[in-house]
Amino acid sequence: MAEQAGITRAAAGTGAGPHAGAGGYAAARLRLLNGAHSSGPGEEARPRAGAVSGPARREELAHITDQWLGGLLGPVDPGVALVAVGGYGRGELSPRSDLDILLLHDGSRAKGEIAQLADRVWYPVWDLGIALDHSVRTPSEVRAVAQQDLKVQLGLLDARHVAGDEALTAGLRAEVLARWRAEAHKRLPEVRELAEERTHTHGELRFLLEPDLKEARGGLRDATLLRAVAASWLADAPRGGLAEARRTLLDVRDALHLGTGRATDRLAQQDQNQVAAALGLLDADVLLRQVYEAARTIAYANDVTWREVGRVLRGRAGRASRLRGLLGGGGRGAADQGRTPLAEGVVEHDGEAVLARTARPERDPVLPLRAAAAAAQAQLPLALPAVRRMAEAVRGTDSARGSRSAAGRSAGVGGPVSSRSAGPSGSSGLSGSSGASGSSRTLSVPWPAEAREEFVSLLGAGEATVPVWEALEAEGLIARLLPDWERVRCRPQRNPVHRFTVDRHLVETAVCASALTRRVQRPDLLLVGALLHDIGKGWPGDHSVVGETIARDMAYRIGFDAPDVEVLATLVRHHLLLVETATRRDLDDPATVRSVADTVGSLGTLELLHALTEADARATGPAAWSAWRSTLVADLVKRVAGVLAGEAVEEHTEPYVPTAEAERLAAEAWRTHGPVLTLHGSPEAPSEDSRGQRAAAAAAAAAAAAAGAEAGGPGAGGATEHSRQDTENATHDAGVKRQDPVGVELLVAVPAPPAPDDPTSAPGTSRPYAMGVLPAVAGVLALHRLTVRAADLRVLRLPGSASEPGAEASVLLLSWRVATEYGSLPLATRLRADLARALDGSLDIAARLAEREAAYRRPRRRASHAPPPRVSVAPAGSEVATVLEVRAQDAHGLLYRIGRALEGAGVVVRSAHVSTLGSNAVDAFYVTGADGAPLPPAEAAGLARDLERELGRERAAAAGPAPGR
Repeated sequence: MAEQAGITRAAAGTGAGPHAGAGGYAAARLRLLNGAHSSGPGEEARPRAGAVSGPARREELAHITDQWLGGLLGPVDPGVALVAVGGYGRGELSPRSDLDILLLHDGSRAKGEIAQLADRVWYPVWDLGIALDHSVRTPSEVRAVAQQDLKVQLGLLDARHVAGDEALTAGLRAEVLARWRAEAHKRLPEVRELAEERTHTHGELRFLLEPDLKEARGGLRDATLLRAVAASWLADAPRGGLAEARRTLLDVRDALHLGTGRATDRLAQQDQNQVAAALGLLDADVLLRQVYEAARTIAYANDVTWREVGRVLRGRAGRASRLRGLLGGGGRGAADQGRTPLAEGVVEHDGEAVLARTARPERDPVLPLRAAAAAAQAQLPLALPAVRRMAEAVRGTDSARGSRSAAGRSAGVGGPVSSRSAGPSGSSGLSGSSGASGSSRTLSVPWPAEAREEFVSLLGAGEATVPVWEALEAEGLIARLLPDWERVRCRPQRNPVHRFTVDRHLVETAVCASALTRRVQRPDLLLVGALLHDIGKGWPGDHSVVGETIARDMAYRIGFDAPDVEVLATLVRHHLLLVETATRRDLDDPATVRSVADTVGSLGTLELLHALTEADARATGPAAWSAWRSTLVADLVKRVAGVLAGEAVEEHTEPYVPTAEAERLAAEAWRTHGPVLTLHGSPEAPSEDSRGQRAAAAAAAAAAAAAGAEAGGPGAGGATEHSRQDTENATHDAGVKRQDPVGVELLVAVPAPPAPDDPTSAPGTSRPYAMGVLPAVAGVLALHRLTVRAADLRVLRLPGSASEPGAEASVLLLSWRVATEYGSLPLATRLRADLARALDGSLDIAARLAEREAAYRRPRRRASHAPPPRVSVAPAGSEVATVLEVRAQDAHGLLYRIGRALEGAGVVVRSAHVSTLGSNAVDAFYVTGADGAPLPPAEAAGLARDLERELGRERAAAAGPAPGR
């Protein structure tokens, strides 16, 4: 903004005096950025087509800047030159780019004279507020600095003459390029290390929701490094699409600079719609897809180029030994010693999978899949020439087939034929035709068995699948094999839990599934189901429902028979069933287990769905899988498997059995007439034999009850719920590995106060608490800056008490997993004291939370993009309670506000399942009326609407409270 203000002031100047040049340049610059053209400072502006944006504007901006700087330097004697380097040297000036300038001199002038020349150029630039990266050096000093600093040497490769002694600049360029080429074998490995460090720091551009257009992998910096590699003459980058990709990123950066008025390379989410509109794009998602496509092109070109550099450098080292082999009479056979067969038509050569000399891609339609599978299984990259040759063959056969189809239609022979009615041609399943150049064949639909097997082999190769898949996709082969893939290609996922775009997530899921193939009877269905499970995200509507239809078509295309097609469709339709049920439903409710069993239908589908659930979560990101979540899903699968094997559902819904520690805390709470709690940093591992221990270890389940209201306590009968998990960081790993949950376990026991006239009241608790136990505990945790990762509520019935022999004591047991936002954990004694105050009404949690939110509230440049909260009633969720699903933006005190709202509605929370995924809260609450029965449908729907409205009002009133509940 300082630059804009400086330029505006200069442009408004009179044009007289020493700043006339600056004023003229500022006016010409503003006219250009506003869409007009001027060939030089002081000239009348005139529109010119193509100069208002894109390369033409960048070229024009560099041109008028050259003229202005040349005028500032003025006429000088030989021995002085003004040289543009870096982005300015390449002519890639964005609206807020800095100027990289070198004042080069031969050393014959006095230092004072050179300093005056420098000041004559530098100060007007600074006066306009333009960022300036400047240096004053002789050629020998340039050589010395470039030798010490690789980044300086890289910038000098783009040196361009601006003004002064052109011969001096030409001499410098020649010397810089000669030295670069002579030292490339030593310098290029250093360049690659710099690129890898940047990737580690800034990530991969094509997977970031707020990418750095310059520094992230696949960004402008990598595109510049490809120029440096080409200048070394050791290797050259693939040219296909590279210039267009670079132009796309530069155009986006130009629009970003103009829209924000800042010299930034980070495409923040709040700026994306504005940038998209400036570029004439529909919305931010279309913008990101274009950016991701460009980044993928550049990243793939980098991979290929660095692989070629490594091959050349290795070749230099081994040249002497190969020469000795040839001189020893080995002839062509010695040269062929490096070619190892991998599959029919595919060999390994020099660390890559290449086509054999006898391979004929135009006659072998399965060759692309066979070559890809062979390369991946051998852990080798697929050579670029091989991929291009196969892609050209596929394009050629497709064109020939299109011409033949058109000729057939014009001759009146046949019409359009459904792919489902088209069978394999002959026993090979290939379509063949004769042409002038011989027989050409295309891959038939459905695919032949060989093609399907090679495809499955490619997906089952593990991590090596990814680079091979990227190579096929770069040349358009994936879209030709699977046309529906184009809808998910480079599609962004706005959920921060996801690490990848939709297409890369699908491939990564297949990679993770490859480590689980030994757990299932049909690994081929698991791998293909993993690749297709989110294929519906390219279309409007519920991606699981839409994806089911698409998966059927794709499975048929790949060549699966009808029963297998139905299994794959089921996997896609219900790929979220297990994890959503395990983490949002009461597994001790018979309706829950019965519903999953009815949906899955068979043990074979269940084991596939179990493996797919884990692979999907691991591929999503560290917030989507953990030891607790794994335990919960495995528990659900075990119960459902028993039902599918013919066992009664009641055998798998036993009541909760408390641990010894839980019983001890419950007894102490009853005896002391108040809350008792304990903190544990390392919970016990779950035991296969004890449901109580399993539930405690799995418990990250959820929230507590609005107990103790005048309507009548926590509910009649022992309320049981299944434990639940949340968003601990999970090690992303293709194998099955133990993961430690994040945070600490907080166990709270509170005497449950029933109605005042109930004879089982605990001594001293004949009146109800000031608020329900759920909002009380949640509010106290929020006040102490503890983020709730998971929660669980149970009602324990103790066999008796000292004061009331034979009476049954009721105690609420709350199991929480919490983590500190920052700093250390609060003292357990402090938590207990504040909880007691909250329950007796002496601690005003609402007022304290309001103060906290006011302290966190800050002016915001733009409104939050978080969607509004949503509350719904889960149909057929439970036989004993009404299930409310709450989805909202995570915030301080969210669980407290939900608990208060439910308490105010007069319902009883039997159990709750609390989960936080990134910044999203996804909770399920099992509620009943005061009579302990599920709510009538109309009342349940009204409660959901009221709760959603209440949460929406609080969201609108809060100016972005800090996360963490």
